[in-house]
Amino acid sequence: MLEILAITAPIFLLIGVGYLAIAGRIISREQVRGVGTFVMYCALPALVIRALTQNPLEEVFDTQYLLAYGLGSLAIFVLGLAVTLVWQRLPLSNGAIQALGMAASNSGFIGYPVAAMVLGSPAAVFLALNMVIENLLIIPLALILAEMGHQRGASLTATLRQTARRLGRNPVLIGLLFGVLVAVSGISLPGPLARTIDMLADAAGPASLFVIGASLFRLQVRGLLGDVAQIVTGKLILHPLAILGAFLLMPEPDPALITGAMLFACAPMISVYPLFGQRYAMGGVGAAALMVATLLSFVTLSVAIGLLHLVGLLPA
Repeated sequence: MLEILAITAPIFLLIGVGYLAIAGRIISREQVRGVGTFVMYCALPALVIRALTQNPLEEVFDTQYLLAYGLGSLAIFVLGLAVTLVWQRLPLSNGAIQALGMAASNSGFIGYPVAAMVLGSPAAVFLALNMVIENLLIIPLALILAEMGHQRGASLTATLRQTARRLGRNPVLIGLLFGVLVAVSGISLPGPLARTIDMLADAAGPASLFVIGASLFRLQVRGLLGDVAQIVTGKLILHPLAILGAFLLMPEPDPALITGAMLFACAPMISVYPLFGQRYAMGGVGAAALMVATLLSFVTLSVAIGLLHLVGLLPA
């Protein structure tokens, strides 16, 4: 247990530093947004570019990982959507946003820092793979469905066009595309540019955890417990189980891939989840779910790491 705490405690201590910094008025919310913008537009794209250019492309884009993690995430998305539409009888936009919270991990802000401490450099490769699944499958699917529910008179073509415009401005996707182009071309980045990318990538983990902690300050959960409990349960329990099940269905699953996938799947939902929810009157639920899931992920990640040690998927 102490070994597990040695891995997870620094991560949540960094989250605590961010929380205390804004609680003690050392930093303002505007400054926190600035740090978050730096992470989203500079550090995370650099991290993805480094992951794609430091390893052969055929090693990065592992078909088994993409298929298993993608199918597991899609299964939970469909389950979350079905529960909200059929059982709760909520509008399509609400169902899509709730399903998004259950199926898309905070790979860059929490998943990567945890995996980096546990696995080291391979964590960046898993991050790149998860970014592909989340940014090209789960997030677009959720936004398309949410827009269809929000704009009932709009055509599918218009909805797809608007979603494509939003995704086209996504800095992580731009970094992903740049990294793939460099890897495919075989061009080596100039030394100064490569070192700059390394420096930005190294800042991604600590800065992102600081932002998460600051974002948790004064978030409210009252009156939202039902929806929050459903989203958090789906994200922290059902999503990892679905990912594990999808890998076990693969022929000769790679234990190293299962380990990386579980560490990312046990992370809470994406940090911009409340922002996606605001357009569809789900901002409060999204922020509350993010806060609860982030706090509880200390437990789920610790349990996951302990179980991975127990079954021999992680070295002692």
